[in-house]
Amino acid sequence: MIRVGIIGYGTIGKRVADAVLLQDDMHLVGATYREVHSYKIKSAQDKGIPVFPLKMVEHFLDTVDVVVDCTPKGVGAINKELYEDMGVKAIFQGGEKPSVGKSFVAQCNFEDCRGEDFIRVVSCNTTGLCRTLSSVDKKYGAKKVHATMIRRAADPWDIYHGPINAVVPHLEVPSHHGPDVRTVLPDLEIFTTSVSVPTTLMHMHSIAVDLESTPTVEGVIDNFRSTPRVLVVDNRDGIRSTAEIMEYAKDLGRNRGDMPEVCVWSDTIGVWENKVMYMQAIHQESDVVPENIDAIRASVGHCNQEVSTQITNTSLGIL
Repeated sequence: MIRVGIIGYGTIGKRVADAVLLQDDMHLVGATYREVHSYKIKSAQDKGIPVFPLKMVEHFLDTVDVVVDCTPKGVGAINKELYEDMGVKAIFQGGEKPSVGKSFVAQCNFEDCRGEDFIRVVSCNTTGLCRTLSSVDKKYGAKKVHATMIRRAADPWDIYHGPINAVVPHLEVPSHHGPDVRTVLPDLEIFTTSVSVPTTLMHMHSIAVDLESTPTVEGVIDNFRSTPRVLVVDNRDGIRSTAEIMEYAKDLGRNRGDMPEVCVWSDTIGVWENKVMYMQAIHQESDVVPENIDAIRASVGHCNQEVSTQITNTSLGIL
C-alpha cells in the first residue's frame, strides 16, 4: 500500500483525496488545510478523513510515502524544501513552475517519470492539450499547432473573481500554455493564445494542427474515440455546450458532477488539406485528478503506464 498524504484540501486536494480512497493499492493517511474551521474541513471529517493542522505537518510527513501538494500557486515550491529534508516524494500541481519537478501527463511520459522524487502534474489546460495533441501526433505527425484557450473566469464556488461582463484577452503571446505543453512534449511546435470569459463551468480550446499526412474527418474521430481519457461528444445527442456536458456528467452519477475526460465535439472536427481543426472542452476542476493518481504510482515505480491508467480509469469510472 502506498501511504498518501494530501497537502491542501481545496478544489483539487479534495478530489484527489476522494480518488485515493478508491485505489486498492493506496492508503489515504490524511490531509492538511490552512483553515481550522471551514465547510471543506468539515466535509473531510464527515467522510472519516483525518485532518492535520499545519503545525503538525512534520509529524504528518513522517507517516507517508508520497504527498500530493495541492496548495495555492507558489506555495508548493516553498514546501519542496521540507519534503526534501523529510525524504518524502511529492506530486505538485500545474500552478508551480516546471522547475519544481518533472512535468507529467500519464499517457505521454509516464515511463520518463517513474521513480522521480518530484513530479509536477501540469495544469488542466495543458493536460487537455497534451492528451489530444499527443494522440494526433502519433497518428498523423504534428508539424505545427495553434491553439486558443477560451478560459473560464473562476471556479463555481469562487465569489471573489471575474470578469462578470467582459471578454479579457491574455495580453502576452504566446500564452504560457504552449511552453508548458513542451515540458511534456518537447518536440511539439505549438503557439497558444488565450482569453477569459464570464463562465465558471469549463475551459474551451480551439485547435488547428498542421500534419505530416492527410487525415479524414472520420479517421480523426475514430482516433479520438480510441484515445484514453478523451470523450467524443455529438450535437445529435443534444450536447451543444459546456453546460450540457456538465449536465451529462451529473446524469452519469459522477462524484461532484465531474468530467475528467477531455470532451471533443465531433461536429467541430474539420479537415483542410493537411490541417485538422477541432474544439474541446476541459473541466478545470477534475481533468488532472486521474493524472495525480497515476503520478503517485509513477513516483514509487511499481507498475507501468498501461497498468496504472487502467486501474485509475476503472476506479474513477472514466469512459
